[in-house]
Amino acid sequence: MHQRTARPLDPASDAAIAASVTPLPIGEVAAKLAIPAEALYRYGPHKGKLSLDFIADLEDRPRGRLVLVTAINPTPAGEGKTTTTIGLGDALSRAGMKAAVCLREPSLGPVFGAKGGATGGGRAQIIPMQDINLHFTGDIHAITAAHNLLSALIDNHIHWGNALDLDARRIAWRRVMDLNDRALRQVTIGLGGPANGFPREDGFDITVASEVMAILCLADGLEDLEARLSRMVIGQTRGRRMVRAAELEGIGAMVALLRDAFQPNLVQTMEGTPAFVHGGPFANIAHGCNSVMATRSALALADVVVTEAGFGADLGAEKFLDIKCRQAGLAPSAAVVVATVRALKMHGGVPLKGLGAPDVAAVTRGCENLKRHVENLTKFGLPVAVALNHFTGDTPEEVAAVAEALAGLGVGVHVCRHWANGSSGAEDLARAVMELVERPSTFRFLYPEDMPLAQKIETVARQIYRAERVDFSSAATARLKEFEAAGFGALPVCMAKTQYSFTADPAARNAPTGHVLPVREVRLSAGAGFVVALAGDIMTMPGLPSVPAARDIFVMPDGFIAGLS
Repeated sequence: MHQRTARPLDPASDAAIAASVTPLPIGEVAAKLAIPAEALYRYGPHKGKLSLDFIADLEDRPRGRLVLVTAINPTPAGEGKTTTTIGLGDALSRAGMKAAVCLREPSLGPVFGAKGGATGGGRAQIIPMQDINLHFTGDIHAITAAHNLLSALIDNHIHWGNALDLDARRIAWRRVMDLNDRALRQVTIGLGGPANGFPREDGFDITVASEVMAILCLADGLEDLEARLSRMVIGQTRGRRMVRAAELEGIGAMVALLRDAFQPNLVQTMEGTPAFVHGGPFANIAHGCNSVMATRSALALADVVVTEAGFGADLGAEKFLDIKCRQAGLAPSAAVVVATVRALKMHGGVPLKGLGAPDVAAVTRGCENLKRHVENLTKFGLPVAVALNHFTGDTPEEVAAVAEALAGLGVGVHVCRHWANGSSGAEDLARAVMELVERPSTFRFLYPEDMPLAQKIETVARQIYRAERVDFSSAATARLKEFEAAGFGALPVCMAKTQYSFTADPAARNAPTGHVLPVREVRLSAGAGFVVALAGDIMTMPGLPSVPAARDIFVMPDGFIAGLS
């Protein structure tokens, strides 16, 4: 243990860069948004939560402008969406705007898996990055506990007589944990005799895919939180009646576990810009946005709010617009699409090991992916800017190829160096965004509420993914009809597919067309207020890679946690 923790800290690492800054006391950060001391619950010197009473008093205030940051389909080369969100927020503050950033909380699954942390990088980070990437204020643990309390209540109800006549074969409520563990995707519970309950098949999802997480992020108050939890469908009776969570009489206890977690967290960027970090649903298997409570609070307190939706614009942005904005009554003023020359080369066919060599032709080919995301966002009526996150190996010719490829779309391409230079590296992007948000809003949804569920899925597949058609399994078709018959036909759809491609095949990079989207399963999230469509082989419990990031995380003799990135 001593040898392990005595390893030197890389001075160029994100952890070391973040540690080089002395954070402002959280009260000073709050004061930038005129948040009074009594409205801030402190979790140590650099973290806080807004009181629900204070948030309720913000309802009648005028709202600032909302800017969405999204990206091309992610690649191993990296895009830097979170880093750009933070850098843009800092640059807007530098320009004299009262700005705030809204981000999701990191899940421990990616932190210890392949992705690493989710607090940005270089000179564009939120701090304290170690706390945020690990336990933070305990929100995700509270969601895990509330979700699994309901799981325990279900099996306890069956054990003590099953008065609701729950069909153990049709229980839809799985257990959760906030780690990647493929061995728990399918399990058998209740073994060991009558004292341990009735044996049945079950499984685990990662906590950020829990409907409880989605509800916490979409609810607009404690009463709405309780009502949504009560509406959740946990299974069916043997007569095929849908059973609601409220029928197990444990919703009050769930709300008690979630009360503190429901309050938005306030931290800061390395340059002291206020940052609301709250909620953490994945965008490939959930709706992928931070909480409505955090976003609305920020909009009432700041002139411009920069928020991020997970993964590429085909997933996170579409769900942010069609689910979160629809439910919360939000209307973004502009969108930023993040790309890198390296990632565009990968979409253009260059393997990861070959990205160091200049290749203008590959960049031009890969721009088809970027162009499609830009075109898709304009279908929502949003003005768009492109942030080209700069790497030192990018050549002027490659950068020029990106601008040339997008010239016909009338979209500005802004080279950003916030990773190396902080806010000064995103000044050009900030000026462009300030201009875009002044344009009259023409925001609209992709589909109307009264469209049938299957047609909503087909609309997203054709309009956003450019699929030729959707291939529904017979089970998915039957379930969609069942949902509509039960009165859920007006809900939006939440597409769950690979983040790496417009298709359901993660290896199909760039901008394929004419493909078939296979929807194998649909799930009802009645409390969250959407229907999930699972396409291809997408998993709701990820696995660890062959070399997990957990292998590089260690504690130094002085207690400093190194290896986080």
